[in-house]
Amino acid sequence: MSSIRSTSSETEVIGPAADASSMVGRRYRTCDYYEVGREKIREYARAVRNYHPTHWSEDDATRFGYDNLLAPLTFGSVPGGLAYADAFDTILPGYSMGRMIQTDQMIEFHRPVLAGDRLSFEMCLESFRRAFGGDLITLRQTIVDQHDRPLLTSRTSLVGRADGALPGSLDAVVMHGARPDVRQAHRPPPQYVGNDASEPTRTVRSIPVGAHALPFDAVTVGDELPPRDLTLSLGDLVNYAGVAGDPNPIHWNTEIAAEMELDTVVAQGMLTIGLSVDLLTSWLGDPGAVRAYNVRLTSPVHVTATGGRIEFRGRVKDLDPRTRTATVAITAEHNGRRVFGRAMAEVALT
Repeated sequence: MSSIRSTSSETEVIGPAADASSMVGRRYRTCDYYEVGREKIREYARAVRNYHPTHWSEDDATRFGYDNLLAPLTFGSVPGGLAYADAFDTILPGYSMGRMIQTDQMIEFHRPVLAGDRLSFEMCLESFRRAFGGDLITLRQTIVDQHDRPLLTSRTSLVGRADGALPGSLDAVVMHGARPDVRQAHRPPPQYVGNDASEPTRTVRSIPVGAHALPFDAVTVGDELPPRDLTLSLGDLVNYAGVAGDPNPIHWNTEIAAEMELDTVVAQGMLTIGLSVDLLTSWLGDPGAVRAYNVRLTSPVHVTATGGRIEFRGRVKDLDPRTRTATVAITAEHNGRRVFGRAMAEVALT
């Protein structure tokens, strides 16, 4: 637990917060890899209700120009959770993934993740500051394949407090089998690779745009994407927690949610973001043509006994004829509240 030590001239923060501040800018690389499985892709696609054929059929993936099943855009959060658990153990001792709430997710896609890829991870604590009674943390993660080619770079912003500052009953209800400390018990710790917050220099391969993506000339600024409305149940949240390995009990335990001053359990941030992806890729035609997706989460999706309804909408905000790309604004509403404060996708067109 962080503590405050007062002196005649200043108030000094010591404990986990001070330790975290000293780790800003340090980069670590995992020593183990994660192999992407066909059935894990399908399991995750089912959890986020993404039924694009490239996630389900090798023949369809081949028809779209891919060597194997294509993982949904937010699939990286599954193996990435393991790497983040490493990061919390190494960079953020005193903090726990199960005690954090996500606020922002920014993803840049370098090439699609495919079944059979062996993924490694480089992590960096980009920023740490104390505000509004909590600790604001931004972690950067670069995922590379077995050839050290970058697949995606993500930045995740979280808010929380050191372990001891939160309800003591949390540890008793963290989902068994998803606890980072259990999963990580026999994994080698990550290796320190640098103390520069800048990203490592790599040759980033451009995303190829296949024939199945929308033609540039067929898209106009102001075009509306076909809307998508859906209802989440408590069972959906529990299922996603198991699929993604998310141990945070605020997504399925009403008592803990109340202790965290939430009205009821709330959907995982990455589940909400993942559910929005089908709106985008169904319209675009080719999931591999998405270059970036950045989302700010401003309001949680509360899921009661009768469920939680989300309404997703999208609109083409800008077109760049030089790069033949489009910027798409995505909105999400729940009970009249905006779930996404700002959500933008950059997509390549043919």
